[in-house]
Amino acid sequence: MPWWTSLLFLAISVMLWMSGRNNPDDVIGLLERLLAALLVLVVVLVSQNLVLESVALIAALRLPFASGSRH
Repeated sequence: MPWWTSLLFLAISVMLWMSGRNNPDDVIGLLERLLAALLVLVVVLVSQNLVLESVALIAALRLPFASGSRH
């Protein structure tokens, strides 16, 4: 996938995410945010762009761990 297509998909995903956050209907807003996340996954996993894959890996590694303490 060319770099300009990746940037276009990322721009569309940002617009969808912002539209989903501002949508008064919760279901449509959730759908827009899911579509935005799917577009980002397509760009990261399909585009074979090492920079984007590295950023996604670093972001995934920085996620907090779930606490395993049970009472």
